Order: sequence, then C-alpha cells, then structure tokens
Amino acid sequence: MAKINFVDHTGETRTVEVEEGATVMEAAIRNAVPGIEAECGGACACATCHVYVDDAWREKTGSPTPMEEDMLDFGFDVRPNSRLSCQIKVTEELDGLVVTVPERQA
Repeated sequence: MAKINFVDHTGETRTVEVEEGATVMEAAIRNAVPGIEAECGGACACATCHVYVDDAWREKTGSPTPMEEDMLDFGFDVRPNSRLSCQIKVTEELDGLVVTVPERQA
C-alpha cells in the first residue's frame, strides 16, 4: 500500500492509502477526496480529475501522454505540473506522493 497526500486549495491535507496498480483518481474517489469529480470514470476523456503534482514528485510520476495533454487543455488553471490523476498509476515508488487539487475543476 502506498500513501497519497491530497492537498486542497486551502492547504488542508488528506492522506489516503491505496493499493499498487490503482490510479491516483481511483484513490481519491474511493476516499471521497473533495474536488476530484472524475466524470469520465478514468477514461482520459475529460479534465475533472486534474491535479498539480508536487515538484519533488514530477520525475517519478512522469510526463503526460499526448492524449492527456489534449484533455488538460480543458482543465482549470493548467500549470507545468498539471496531470490528470486518472493517468497516474500508483506504484511503491509513489509512496508519499503529494498532489494538490485545484480550486475547481473544468
């Protein structure tokens, strides 16, 4: 199990445990993390699971695919560290990952 730290736009942190192989979005939905809507259910067909990956974790989470970048175009306040949480697979290496949920989704 890995721990993922979700920080909301006010700075409040919620830490959840998630099994390896799940996505960061699935962890958020299963634990009712506010601000993650995931309208498409994780199909990379919307931008309602948008998060900001903490700079210390960007290399470990990797870069967005071209399809993910296309969907991020619909996101709110997209930044260089923006990712769709449905596209980040949880591995042992991501234990302690910190992501921030935007003030609102697209």
